[in-house]
Amino acid sequence: MFFYESPIAWIIAIISFAIALFAQIRVKSAYNKYSKIRVSSNMTGAEVARMITNRTDVTVVQHNGGQMSDHFDPRKKVIALSPEVYNGNTVAALGIAAHEAGHALQHNQGYAPIKIRNGILPIAQIGSFMAFPLVILGLAFSSLEFLIDLGIIFFVVALAFQIITLPVEFNASRRAVAILDSNAYLTRSELNGAQNVLNAAAMTYVAAVVVSLLQLLRLLMLAQRRR
Repeated sequence: MFFYESPIAWIIAIISFAIALFAQIRVKSAYNKYSKIRVSSNMTGAEVARMITNRTDVTVVQHNGGQMSDHFDPRKKVIALSPEVYNGNTVAALGIAAHEAGHALQHNQGYAPIKIRNGILPIAQIGSFMAFPLVILGLAFSSLEFLIDLGIIFFVVALAFQIITLPVEFNASRRAVAILDSNAYLTRSELNGAQNVLNAAAMTYVAAVVVSLLQLLRLLMLAQRRR
């Protein structure tokens, strides 16, 4: 595959790496800062998540994942929080727990973008896994050149999934901040800190879309160069 790379394609690859690295550094910096600041209410992430979802059939559990591995599983209707968030009484812990509870509310209320995202998820997973192998095979064997276009199509589907993920994530964060504010779970300064953590996390999704767009451009350039 690299045999067909042009200098512009290499520049695209370097820019993509820099964007992804910057997004990760920013979110880790925000998390590390606000995971050291305890909230005045002394509430934990688990308590906040349970209060937000108390009128649903969602369960809040602790799992053994690392930092920022917290997630909502719609199939099991479970909010899985890392130990630092589940037991944590910090600004970061409450912000992340409220964000995941926001996803639970999205599913409970039938939020349209999350339905669309779930609908294309199986195809997007296949596309993400198959795109580059198909392009590489198409580049390596002239008789299989059609696989380049097929790989690009798969990649576009995976990109579409990333794009529809953006409103889902931003909406969950807006819900989290609004709930934390309206229920006075956090003071004004603590709320600003939680918002900073969630904004930094959301930017990783934006960065992922930008990187994928650049990678799509790179694939299109490779296809054109091959022909």
